Amino acid sequence: MASPKTEFIVEDLISKIYQKKYHDSRLPSERELASQYHVSRYTIQKVMKQLINMGLLISIQGSGIFVNEKMRGNPLVYNSATLVPYKDLQSRTVYLKKIPATPKQQKIFNLKEHDMVWEFKRIRIMNYKKTQIETGHMPCALFPVMTSEIIEDSIQYFAMEEGYRISHFMTNYSPTRLTREEAELLNCKGNTPAFSIRSRGFLRGGAVFVSSKIIAVDYECTYVVPFNREVFCRRRKD
Repeated sequence: MASPKTEFIVEDLISKIYQKKYHDSRLPSERELASQYHVSRYTIQKVMKQLINMGLLISIQGSGIFVNEKMRGNPLVYNSATLVPYKDLQSRTVYLKKIPATPKQQKIFNLKEHDMVWEFKRIRIMNYKKTQIETGHMPCALFPVMTSEIIEDSIQYFAMEEGYRISHFMTNYSPTRLTREEAELLNCKGNTPAFSIRSRGFLRGGAVFVSSKIIAVDYECTYVVPFNREVFCRRRKD
């Protein structure tokens, strides 16, 4: 878990990036930032790594760290998992099976009546703690081969390795409480507050390649949205 000081620096730098404080897109050196925030260079290195993982910064060897201009004017969403180093993220397969697509799944994946989908359930482990249960589906037409090793690694990486180009994800968040079964899988008490996160991943061209539902505990999600004065004023008039 990030320290309050680290969180402050991350939020302060995000604010400055969105306010275009770094006109040439290049951030000050680690030494300068450490002096400015009265922290060690190690703390600044952790902050830089988080912002790079979020996609806000780009590190160019020999030149420095720069603002990713493609991200500056767009909404930014980052969550608890974003702040965890990839090496500290693990998945454990509960099951993986091939099943006939339900009518709802046929609509989601644009499948025919007798087409099949992969159904999987996995537990996500962050910093050695079970925090998420994900139940997902992927069309067998797009992925004829699926293994537990793939499920326990990265589905997005696997899709790219198969030659697909991912366009975007659509995600919905809602509050819930753990069922008894979910609590047992996460080693929590029953009825513990949690997030229900429904997500669909889209390929370029519009096809859905994965649909999933995640039950998450100890989860936080932060949105950074540039203020749109025109839209705000129009809504006020309506």
